[in-house]
Amino acid sequence: MKREKSPWSWIPTLYFAEGLPYFAVTVISVIMYKRLGIDNADIALYTSWLYLPWVIKPFWSPIVDMLSTRRKWIVATQLLMGACFASIAFTIPTDDFFRWTLCVFWLMAFNSATHDIAADGFYMLGLSEEKQSFFSGIRSIFYRIATIFGQGVLVILAGYLESATGSVANAWSITFAIMCVMLLALGIHHRYALPEPKKDISRSISSIKDALKSFRDIIAAYFRKPGIKTALLFMLLFRLPEAQLVKMINPFLLDGKDDGGLALATEQIGITYGTIGVIGLIIGGIAGGVCISRNGLKYWLWPMVMAISLPNLVYVYLSVFQPDNLIIINSCIFVEQLGYGFGFTAYMLYLIYFAQGEYPTAHYAVSTAFMALGMMLPGMVSGYIQELVGYSNFFIWVMLCCLATFAVSAMLKIDPSFGKKQDK
Repeated sequence: MKREKSPWSWIPTLYFAEGLPYFAVTVISVIMYKRLGIDNADIALYTSWLYLPWVIKPFWSPIVDMLSTRRKWIVATQLLMGACFASIAFTIPTDDFFRWTLCVFWLMAFNSATHDIAADGFYMLGLSEEKQSFFSGIRSIFYRIATIFGQGVLVILAGYLESATGSVANAWSITFAIMCVMLLALGIHHRYALPEPKKDISRSISSIKDALKSFRDIIAAYFRKPGIKTALLFMLLFRLPEAQLVKMINPFLLDGKDDGGLALATEQIGITYGTIGVIGLIIGGIAGGVCISRNGLKYWLWPMVMAISLPNLVYVYLSVFQPDNLIIINSCIFVEQLGYGFGFTAYMLYLIYFAQGEYPTAHYAVSTAFMALGMMLPGMVSGYIQELVGYSNFFIWVMLCCLATFAVSAMLKIDPSFGKKQDK
């Protein structure tokens, strides 16, 4: 009789492995390209395209369910992502690095999105409902640890290597080689550590046909939901300011004073945005969850709308006065990320609220696709806007875009009891 494998042996590492490639694609790539001399317009345009696999993720999730087991998908995608990290490490020092690394980032993004599908599905198959509830917080914590490790520790390491080696390209090549080793090690670990649930099986041809029909029914039901037009506007426009801001934060922090930036070193970015900022984000997210559980989403909607919008003013201040004091800069980033973490809770809770009814899990996945689309499209043009008007005017433009956030929030109709902890 096989001994049951402890969830502690695979859940922390599984969600660390889910988080690291995502932040490598969406955040670390921006910092690396900026340090390698790519202009803001190209960085914003091409790295925003990397969101596409997460936009269309729900539409190929049935394929993951049909072909092979989720367990095999997890191991295979982790090993492939390790190979992608290795390819990036080898291509960074080449003359045509921008084109080649973008191609590999594309492959990694598709692998990462596929890994998300398999990992989240496996989580439900590998655990009882009781254990799913218990470990929901654990998996979130280790996903956040991956955030701090990727945006913080690895960026700090890259900055140190830039100084130690005297070569920006070699520094980032080594950093991605380290990520390669980590993903390969995680893939090997999960080959042996993941359990083998009886429900995790490949489907027959007949069940595949049934799955495709079911998928069509799910999509059709989603677009028949009451209030679908308002919901789509909210999903696409609520994060309009953030979608543009997030692509330009790291270039702004790295650019020299003459270019309107703050002239921070790479390792300072890892501390300021990748560590202190992430801590603020986590605290804000926890506070948001606690507040909604007490009074409900409708009660906290407008405070959270203000929290995700108004702190963006810190970038107007930073771009106008360009302070050298790291305490001031770190405090501004912390406040902005704290407000974002608090406000973003409302957005995610609304996606859950809208997904209620028939097919809640699948409809939530479709909503996250529209969320990714809402980040991708504005992000693509953010670099062009910044180069056209400069950092200070760009951040003022971001504040004006908050009007879209206010407008779509005012259109929502939410049950006052939703999200509120029910008294026993």
